[in-house]
Amino acid sequence: MTVKSVTVIGLGPMGQAMAAAYLDRGYEVTVWNRTPGKADGLVARGAHRADTVEAAFKANDLVVLSLTDYTAVYAILEQAPGALAGRTVANLTSDTPDRAREAAEWLAARGAVQITGGVQVPPPGIGTPDAMTYYSGPEKAIETHRTALEVLTGIDYLGEDPGLAALYYQIGMDMFWTGLVGFLHGQALAQANGISAREFLPNAVKTMDFRYFLEFYAPRIDAGNHEGDVDNLTMGAASLEHVLHTAQAAGVDGSLPAAVLDLFRRGIAAGHGQDSLTSLTKVLKG
Repeated sequence: MTVKSVTVIGLGPMGQAMAAAYLDRGYEVTVWNRTPGKADGLVARGAHRADTVEAAFKANDLVVLSLTDYTAVYAILEQAPGALAGRTVANLTSDTPDRAREAAEWLAARGAVQITGGVQVPPPGIGTPDAMTYYSGPEKAIETHRTALEVLTGIDYLGEDPGLAALYYQIGMDMFWTGLVGFLHGQALAQANGISAREFLPNAVKTMDFRYFLEFYAPRIDAGNHEGDVDNLTMGAASLEHVLHTAQAAGVDGSLPAAVLDLFRRGIAAGHGQDSLTSLTKVLKG
């Protein structure tokens, strides 16, 4: 076993990018995937294809998991639990904070250490200078494998709780997916009116630059200050009604703005009509 060696399990687009990044940096890379053929391109570049999960675990001290969810994680780990002792598992699989904590306990009971990771870039971003990953778990394990982990991305260490990286990641995904779906709904409305996505792009970039609002709202949210001095839910609901009617008139599915409008109306019904948009945090928490 060399100092620069790693095992990568899971060869979807993210796992492929990770294994390739290690090969680019001169690492000995062992790979395993449920569909062996996905490793062909990496093997052609010099990676070692493990015939079994057990062989993949035993090949290296550091094992990187990049899978769909923790159900897939367990389906793999349970094939060779006896081979986990002494391994550090960098679990870069998306799932809930509770499942990350449960997996860390499961691995610890079998002599392994889990480092939970939430990668903040898409596969093409792996290995690029500004890429970052949320990490949590034993700091000692992260420091031991820092050089190898930093081949993939920078490290944003959050603390010992193995669920923290998963929590931060899911908070980010909450904003990411809802924001992008909003962009797509806007583009459907644009196209229905003969405006191309490329034509509208400069306007979309400006509209979705939320930095001013995030920096303005964050301290107010923390302070519980939902004063409607700049915006209020009644005003927002009127705006959303206009959006909904415009979409319906263009024959575009209005379920997305209708859902947001319903949330605003719930806030108004709860007595927040003259309060800021931020008062919806109270409605959302129930």
